[in-house]
Amino acid sequence: MTLAGHLATIDRLRLDPFPEAPVRSGPCDSGPGFHVAELITSEDFWDDDGSRRELAEEQWEAEREALAQLLAGRWGEPQVFGLGSLLTRGFQGEHIPDPWDRLCNAVPDVHLWRVDGRWIVLGVAYGDKEMPLQLLAAVTTVDPP
Repeated sequence: MTLAGHLATIDRLRLDPFPEAPVRSGPCDSGPGFHVAELITSEDFWDDDGSRRELAEEQWEAEREALAQLLAGRWGEPQVFGLGSLLTRGFQGEHIPDPWDRLCNAVPDVHLWRVDGRWIVLGVAYGDKEMPLQLLAAVTTVDPP
C-alpha cells in the first residue's frame, strides 16, 4: 500500500463507528472505543540470518516516519510515547485497556496525535525475531493509561 493508501485508511478509521464487541474485519481489529489496522506486514524471518530483518526494520521505520510527517502536516508534531512501562504494568497484573494492551505487547513506542476527541496512533510492531513486522495505525477514544 502507498502512503496515500495509509492516509485513506486512517481517515476511514477516524470516521468508522466503534463496535460494541471486539471484531476482526480483514486487517483491522475493532472494539469498544478503538480500531487497530495493519497498514503493511512484512514477510516472516524464519530462515533469516538477521540481515533481511534488519533491512525490513529500517524500511518499516522509514515508512512510519514518512507517514508521520504527512500527518504532522495536518495535526502538528506528534507526541512520541514509549509503551514499555505499559507492558511492565500489564505483567504486574494491572489491567491495560485495548487498544493499548495489544499495542504494548509488540510496539515499543508510538507516535500520537489527539484530533477531535480521538487518538491517532502509529507504531511498528516487531514481535519475535522470526515474526513479520507490521506498520500499525490505531484510532481510539481510550486515553493512554
